[in-house]
Amino acid sequence: MSNNVTIIVIEQTELQQDVFTFRELCERADVHGEFVIKLVSYGIISPLQECAVQEWSFDLNALVRLQKAQRLQRDLKMNLPGLAMALDLLDDVRSLRREVDRLNHQLEQFLD
Repeated sequence: MSNNVTIIVIEQTELQQDVFTFRELCERADVHGEFVIKLVSYGIISPLQECAVQEWSFDLNALVRLQKAQRLQRDLKMNLPGLAMALDLLDDVRSLRREVDRLNHQLEQFLD
């Protein structure tokens, strides 16, 4: 068996930030605030803390998920409940793939 190892390097620059205000999230994703509020109400993204809308802050994962939601809505014309379900299923698939990779790696070590 081959021992292929994939190394992923994530470099954070000073331009990147980990937390975005409601306004910054809207600007980065180029969306109207009402769209973000709808995404939160459907559980597609979540603010870091429960507070007034004007005080919401979001992490980088929320921005990435919002951008995925935009692409799905644009490309597949999905409604908000469909977006929520599709994104949850994509998260499940990603998690299962990681688990399969981990188990395959353990099996390779066991067989070597």
